[in-house]
Amino acid sequence: MADRGAPAPALLAVAHGTRDPAGPAAVRELLARVRAMRPGLRVAEAYGELSEPSLEDAADSLRGGPVVVVPLLLARGYHALIDIPERASRLLPGAVTSRPLGPDALLADALAARLAEQDRTLPRPDGVVLGAAGSADPAGIADVRAAARLLARRLRRPVPHGFVAAGGPALEEAVAGLRRDGAKRVAVASYLLAPGRFHDRMAACGADVVAAPIGAHGAAARLVLRRYDEARLPLGSPAPVC
Repeated sequence: MADRGAPAPALLAVAHGTRDPAGPAAVRELLARVRAMRPGLRVAEAYGELSEPSLEDAADSLRGGPVVVVPLLLARGYHALIDIPERASRLLPGAVTSRPLGPDALLADALAARLAEQDRTLPRPDGVVLGAAGSADPAGIADVRAAARLLARRLRRPVPHGFVAAGGPALEEAVAGLRRDGAKRVAVASYLLAPGRFHDRMAACGADVVAAPIGAHGAAARLVLRRYDEARLPLGSPAPVC
């Protein structure tokens, strides 16, 4: 895949960050897939907090050229709508920030694949819940509801949702609700990009199966590039030529 005209803007991917070293490792694996899908595109890694490199440190290496910032977040909220865009515009004048990754049908594909990885040798679960971190922002809660609907469409079965942090309903309550309705085996689709404390909390929700985070799934890598391409247009950069 090559571009016509001027060099493409750099892609600065900004994840939330976690103290769990498995989190940045998953982000790096994802970005390696992004680079493989778009050879020649400059892709930089950064974190909003807790992990390195920080957004500020990563921005230092990108000054002097156009930059598209892609928040590696699955829903709207403070970090996606305020924190990352404001910090990026201050550090990199002229940079544009894309919308967060989710909700999107590509993420539903990745979630379904992660569930299938857990269930290859086990009976099909009677119920599936979308587990998410949670948000105090109504827009973020609405995005998780939309993600649950997309996964339900993908799996062709009802998929309630639950949170392990802010907001409601709580994930353990959503799991218990399915059991009250007769589900003997309940699986959680982890609406998280990478491992960390939120995934640890999901593991303790009472479900029989908790799928791995989305991580470096190919659908997630394609979605990072989709968000990049959507946001690069205001910079006057041509769309990629396949």
